[in-house]
Amino acid sequence: MAEESRQPLKRGWLKRLQQQMSGEPQDRDALLEDLREANERGLLDADALEMVEGVIAVGDLQVRDIMVPRSQMTVVARDDGVEKLLPVVVESGHSRFPVLGEDRDQVLGILLAKDLLRYYAENDAADFDIRECIRPAVFVPESKRLNVLLREFRKNRHHMAIVVDEYGGVAGLVTIEDVIEQIVGDIADEYDVEEDQPIRRDGERQFTVRALTRIAEFNDYFGAALSDEEFDTIGGLVAHAFGRVPRRGDAVRVEEFEFRVLRADRRRIDLLKVLAPRDVEPAGDDGE
Repeated sequence: MAEESRQPLKRGWLKRLQQQMSGEPQDRDALLEDLREANERGLLDADALEMVEGVIAVGDLQVRDIMVPRSQMTVVARDDGVEKLLPVVVESGHSRFPVLGEDRDQVLGILLAKDLLRYYAENDAADFDIRECIRPAVFVPESKRLNVLLREFRKNRHHMAIVVDEYGGVAGLVTIEDVIEQIVGDIADEYDVEEDQPIRRDGERQFTVRALTRIAEFNDYFGAALSDEEFDTIGGLVAHAFGRVPRRGDAVRVEEFEFRVLRADRRRIDLLKVLAPRDVEPAGDDGE
């Protein structure tokens, strides 16, 4: 009898849960309100709340909302030799590169950095043929929902897809990391610099610098004398040198320093690779 008496209660709870998760906008808003209230009451921490909100939002987003636009894609050409490919791999810091044929709408496949390096280590560079290294490319429409794309990425173990528009032309690219970041937030990589370490030494003359680093701080670190009369940050100074918001991979020289854009969006620069002059010994560097 006790079991029978619990059945109506169980069915009522399941019915309410089903109504809450029905997918209607008002139900979704109500669900989010309940979750935020749970956070305020200490039943759900802020990180968990953010992730749940991200999961719900992913169902509303399409690939076009998060893709890297065609103009900002880092690509290689089918006829490029090792001497041209290696600098692209090293300077970009990416692990996968679309391989183009006759034009930017002809994507022949994807080159993995590890495949290139393995081939280069085991074969004569003079005999290099990129077609022996590339893997098949995955193509998805701009309109594909992110939750569907994530499920396909996981099922097929793909990490990158080429995004095509309604006419079949290349519109951009999207990676599994791009999708996951919509749920968990930005994922740090080897190019990220901590806020309390705006300048990081990567090599003898190479440094990674956050674009929001103040010019005065940059000058103190390098013993430089870049002008800060018009701009406060190194990103503003570099953008002015370009005369536009630059794209990832663009490079410019400001006085004796060479700046290459590691990361940027349509509005601003985020991260820079800096090549310092040979005679500069950073005052803020410990030599390690």
